[in-house]
Amino acid sequence: MDISMINPALTMPLLLFLAGALAGFVDSIVGGGGLISVPAMLLTNLPPSVALGSNKLSSVFGALTAAITYARSGMVEWSLVKRLMPITFIGSLLGTWLVISIPPLYLKPIIIVLLISVLTFVLFKKDWGAVTTYAGASKKKLVLLALGSLVIGFYDGFVGPGTGTFLIFMFIYAGFNFLYSSGNAKFLNFTSNLASLILFLSLGHVDYVLGLSAAAGQIVGATLGARLAIKKGVGLVRFVFIATTVSMLCKLTYDYIVAQW
Repeated sequence: MDISMINPALTMPLLLFLAGALAGFVDSIVGGGGLISVPAMLLTNLPPSVALGSNKLSSVFGALTAAITYARSGMVEWSLVKRLMPITFIGSLLGTWLVISIPPLYLKPIIIVLLISVLTFVLFKKDWGAVTTYAGASKKKLVLLALGSLVIGFYDGFVGPGTGTFLIFMFIYAGFNFLYSSGNAKFLNFTSNLASLILFLSLGHVDYVLGLSAAAGQIVGATLGARLAIKKGVGLVRFVFIATTVSMLCKLTYDYIVAQW
């Protein structure tokens, strides 16, 4: 078969569908799907802002699919999540507005340090996130969760990859196990993706064909990933959480070192 006969208009959406499925699968369990979906979208040679906007379009579908799956299984503390969603929305809008004007490259060292801290904590606190001890949020804890939602929402709009991981860590801190934390995180992740997408759409920075191609894959992957997490329980989520965090650390560290050279 002559490779020159392959139509990019057909193959690129298919490749993005596959990348979206893998990203949705990983993201629905512990987050980190952006490390797959963003580079895949950038390979289309779209302008960076359009690639990011198109990725947000697909991510909205993936996060919503996973969120609904967790909610149907009773793995979401809705009374808390609904109070944090508007705050996450505002944070993401601010982050997206800023990223359009300022490249986020200088944030990579900070992200690497944060991921190392999260990974170290989870590895040495083996019982952390094993059971849910949440019995309502005190005013102090609610303020901290609101601040965390604002900051992580801002981070998602500004940079993105690893948002789900940081959200899960936040909910484990609040007293939820890994599985409930993942379910709660998906609703906030959907909210931050939606806020960011709205701003990208208003600026015309979205390719609908490529974004929706990846979105179809995200729906398939997110459905499978969330169902697997619910079926296998906390042990699987913790394992994937550690594996994904290590992968993100390797990828971000490599990118940072290459950028310095």
